[in-house]
Amino acid sequence: MRNSKEKGDETEIKIASRLIEAGYSVSVPFGDNDKYDLVVDDGVTLHRVQCKTAWQNKPRTIRFNTHSQTTKNGEYHEQTYREEIDAFCVRYPETDQLYWISVNEATTQKMELRFDAAIDHPSINWAADYEFSENCP
Repeated sequence: MRNSKEKGDETEIKIASRLIEAGYSVSVPFGDNDKYDLVVDDGVTLHRVQCKTAWQNKPRTIRFNTHSQTTKNGEYHEQTYREEIDAFCVRYPETDQLYWISVNEATTQKMELRFDAAIDHPSINWAADYEFSENCP
């Protein structure tokens, strides 16, 4: 069984590859100290992107963390990405689908993307609205 670091590395490289295939220039920051994993250049703007791996949360819903989790001096810390990144690029391994979510549209703890529901409610984040396309950023 792979650990979370290995899963994250796989997600990051697959996201970078898809972005490059779509025609974007992708840079990787040196070191491990930045809140973003990639810098995506769309020819006009540089986007600081945090890559995340989603998991199935409920039968028609996937979820991903919108905060970082670290342990320092034996204490657990959580921190949001507000002001630190421009977008999340989320990969759902079961389908290999990518989702592009502006940090301003993301919730602060965890975010759920729903595939379908019996009702349409303003608080539902529809997965289809965030599906990656070649003109996402």
